[in-house]
Amino acid sequence: MSGFADLDADAVRACCREALAALGRAREEIDALNVYPVPDGDTGTNLYLTVESALEEVEARPHDGDLLRTLRAATHGALLGARGNSGVILSQLMRGASEVLVTASREPVAQRVRSALAAAAEAAYAAVAHPVEGTILTVARAAAEAAAVEPSEDFAAVLKAAASGAAEALRHTPEQLEPLRRAGVVDAGGRGLVVVLDALVATVTGDRPMRLRAPVALPQPQVADAERRRAGGPAFEVMYLLEAGPDSVDRLRAELEPLGDSLLVVGGDGLFNVHVHVDDAGAAVEAGVRAGRPYRIAITHFGDQIAAGDEATSDRTRAVIALAPGEGLALLAAEAGARVVHGAPTRRPATRDVLEAIQGAHAREIVVLPNDSDTLPVAEAAAEYARSAGLRVAVIPSRASVQVLAALAVHDPGRHFEDDVVAMTAAARATRHGEVTTAVREALTSAGICRPGDVLGLLDGDVVMIGADVRAVATDLLDRMLAAGGELVTLVLGEDADPGLGHGLQEHLARAHRSVESCVYLGGQPHYPLLIGVE
Repeated sequence: MSGFADLDADAVRACCREALAALGRAREEIDALNVYPVPDGDTGTNLYLTVESALEEVEARPHDGDLLRTLRAATHGALLGARGNSGVILSQLMRGASEVLVTASREPVAQRVRSALAAAAEAAYAAVAHPVEGTILTVARAAAEAAAVEPSEDFAAVLKAAASGAAEALRHTPEQLEPLRRAGVVDAGGRGLVVVLDALVATVTGDRPMRLRAPVALPQPQVADAERRRAGGPAFEVMYLLEAGPDSVDRLRAELEPLGDSLLVVGGDGLFNVHVHVDDAGAAVEAGVRAGRPYRIAITHFGDQIAAGDEATSDRTRAVIALAPGEGLALLAAEAGARVVHGAPTRRPATRDVLEAIQGAHAREIVVLPNDSDTLPVAEAAAEYARSAGLRVAVIPSRASVQVLAALAVHDPGRHFEDDVVAMTAAARATRHGEVTTAVREALTSAGICRPGDVLGLLDGDVVMIGADVRAVATDLLDRMLAAGGELVTLVLGEDADPGLGHGLQEHLARAHRSVESCVYLGGQPHYPLLIGVE
């Protein structure tokens, strides 16, 4: 059964969320495939950052159901946040598709999907100065062609056909591009597009297409080094946003083309994203100044990123970055020596928030502690971007705030970096985590059907009990967690928790689990009256 009967504003919003989550899961795989056009191992990260920016723009505007404004927000966000060659092309694919979805709004939805995919591929090819087959462009065109010949007028079937066509084209990319054949991998950008299309199918139908992971014949550093020695090529990647008119942009393209390769200029309505690989980075920026007003200028040196990062970072101390959803948890993390990235009820931390904290720490060694499954890919994307500047960054796979606290408790900056990471990871993994919250809608859970207002007890992220009273559910959840053993219980009270909840649970522990120690903290987290950690 389809999750959406039409491509409306809610469907666009849901598609952005699912695409970001899917790219978060596939990011490391896609990074490992990255050998063309430059083997710098960041394609998955760049695609993730591009879609994250699109989702941020969509979620920043009111949920008024207006398809035009939602699509414009998504394409504007993607344009602003596009990173790298594939990220810029993805932003242009989104722009081409969005224009058709709006202008052809009276057509049957299946035909709109076909037209949108065709327009997306056409816009992407037009944006690239010298299109190369065996890349994300080829995969985009194959998706459009497969959708065009799908006979069904069910738009979910058309989307499925497009995703399958893209996956088949991806499989053949090593036959079209020599660097891919030598490395034994498919195109990284094309793989990212397949992930996005599969995410759209999952949003619309509720079914996740089963795809094999793309093959990786060699560890990425070996592949990258080999390709870098073969390829040579321009030394710098230059990117900037440009405010300019269309005539000025045409002149800019003509100026930039002889300077290097991988030239992309995408956008419209006075705002463009410019991407080019050159040896003379200054000349590329000066061309932008002559064309209009460039800003957010980013220059990356391909050949010496690690050395550049070493020179830029003089403080050799270690820093810990902790993500915290409440003021009390933030204070606890700060008291343990961490730099805190704050969350909020309506906004999870973005990759740039974590990256700014990493860069602002002025340390060569960084440990990042995400606080749930949603912030884990955010932390990993920020870490990957920071590593490209030469920093040593480790992300502890902590999926709950109590695991963050457990990791901080064993942090020792005097240990070797690897030993400290191992100890913190072990402490986080050894901490079972439970949560008590209230259902906001009817849903089928592992413990049965819950309805709005029901109190839910979650164990390691899964609903295991449904009740009517917070204290009763919390008590039962504690007993269940301690049935497997435990020496220390951490209770973190949320912003809406009954002030006597912690004391009442400690009294229960003293009666029923006499050998267990316990501590209570005021976390201030929203939506969850209680977080539980058992070590």
